Amino acid sequence: MSENGIGIVETRSVTFAESPGELVLRSGRTLGPVTLAYETYGELNRDRSNAVLLCHALSGDAHAAGFHEGDKDPGWWDAMIGPGKAFDTDEYFIICSNVIGGCKGSTGPSSLNPATGKPYALDFPVITIGDMVNAQRFLIDHLGIDRLLSVVGGSMGGMQALQWASAYPERLRSAIPIATALKHSPQQIAFDEVVRQSIMADPAWRKGNYYGHGQPKKGLAVARMVGHITFMSDQSMEDKFSRRLKNGIYSYTLADDFEVEGYLRYRGDSFVKRFDANSYLYITKAMDYFDLSGDRFLADRTGIDTRFLVISFQSDWLYPSHQSLEIVKALKKRQIAATYCELKSTWGHDAFLVEVEEETRLIRNFLGNLASSNNLSHSLVCNGGRVESGLWNV
Repeated sequence: MSENGIGIVETRSVTFAESPGELVLRSGRTLGPVTLAYETYGELNRDRSNAVLLCHALSGDAHAAGFHEGDKDPGWWDAMIGPGKAFDTDEYFIICSNVIGGCKGSTGPSSLNPATGKPYALDFPVITIGDMVNAQRFLIDHLGIDRLLSVVGGSMGGMQALQWASAYPERLRSAIPIATALKHSPQQIAFDEVVRQSIMADPAWRKGNYYGHGQPKKGLAVARMVGHITFMSDQSMEDKFSRRLKNGIYSYTLADDFEVEGYLRYRGDSFVKRFDANSYLYITKAMDYFDLSGDRFLADRTGIDTRFLVISFQSDWLYPSHQSLEIVKALKKRQIAATYCELKSTWGHDAFLVEVEEETRLIRNFLGNLASSNNLSHSLVCNGGRVESGLWNV
């Protein structure tokens, strides 16, 4: 282990749902065998009570922290994972897996279909957030863990945390959904449809059968450009780019004169090198199908002792704070322990990846208090934002 970090790590995998025990999906179709790629950090304690499951967002993967051999950049949430960090690997056993439908080692559209020996492409069944969580449950069982200390995630990862709490409340002590929602709004669905259509409009998509021919690069790059706009805020774009010109003058052509144009093109071009276009289609659709609103959230669950820390960010217009408050209201209605914090940030939706200091303070205190029956709000501090806390007998 390196100082303040976890050093070199390796991705592992587990395969399950072999015939005739395939994974039954929400659609009624089955999938199997299923492989999940995952990484772990820290050590599982003797009574297996210190395990924390981290769930990644749309384009994430199992590599949440540390370095793979030869990599220049660490995992996607490295600033939050390691000795003394929010997810202290001296205290907790951290697990992160790539979701089914993904393209970073878990079974998805680019995986070989055992029935044909070719990539699934659009023969891959449509999946839901619930299906992702059901697959993760097999991984947790494989690791011999009966009850997770917490399930944590931002954006789509937060949806998985909510699904875990709703489907398997007896399997976790707490949940930390960050910058997420109980369901997608029409606007959120609309953005996802635009990115899907941009991919499918690229002739290189070949109705999903592009494997062996090359990615639909132009369509996928545009999809990612749209995504990056939604991840940022007006203020963060002003601070980062303003109207600065790349070469100081207008070219009076259709070239990318502005720095923000060049940034978006770079992000789009980089993305096509690391992510599968069909996975983008399937995962965005899973997010759109997700709906735990109304009585669907924790339906028919009584005696639930799961505790919640719900975090949102003031400048996040993709998953605005009112959607996090809907989660809190649903928990209060069911008299379930919940603490809510809205953090000040100019980073927009990306804030959950970069606002390390405040998130660390909140999460460390929250996890540290799980062993106590005291009101969680006593040690939670939300500088520059607002906190709503409550603890009710259930």
